[in-house]
Amino acid sequence: MGMLSFIKEAGEKLFGRGQAKAAQEAAAAAPTPENIAALSQAAGDAIETYIGTMNLKVEALDISFDAASATVTVAGVAPDQATKEKVLLCCGNVANVAAVNDLMTVANPEPESRWHTVVSGDNLSKISKEFYGTPNKYPQIFEANKPMLAHPDKIYPGQVLRIPADA
Repeated sequence: MGMLSFIKEAGEKLFGRGQAKAAQEAAAAAPTPENIAALSQAAGDAIETYIGTMNLKVEALDISFDAASATVTVAGVAPDQATKEKVLLCCGNVANVAAVNDLMTVANPEPESRWHTVVSGDNLSKISKEFYGTPNKYPQIFEANKPMLAHPDKIYPGQVLRIPADA
């Protein structure tokens, strides 16, 4: 549990469509408390929908977004540590999110993964060499970040990845 930092300008562009886009435009045009609250609600809903599309099942999932601080707060009970970490990444690897307040618990605790923020020039082989001493374990990192990663070559600067313990 705790606060995780993310690069606000990097990530999925979930707020650029639908109700989140309308709320964002309204808040930009007239930053009233009502418009900011509507933006926070729409953004939180968009993140929760995104987690659902990743088929990450969390009991009593509760997501909120504070537009003023660009912080997502997530609570719920994940079945395992990997699911918890993937939910946290789904919340944080979103454009306009600067931090994730982790209030989640895990039904079956396991060791936590390490985290890596992708920089320009990174690829999974290079990250594998840094963490595991060999570039050949990049599939382990790829698998640990599925379904958010669809292809091993599709990572971007600012993205945060899970780096599981060496198997």
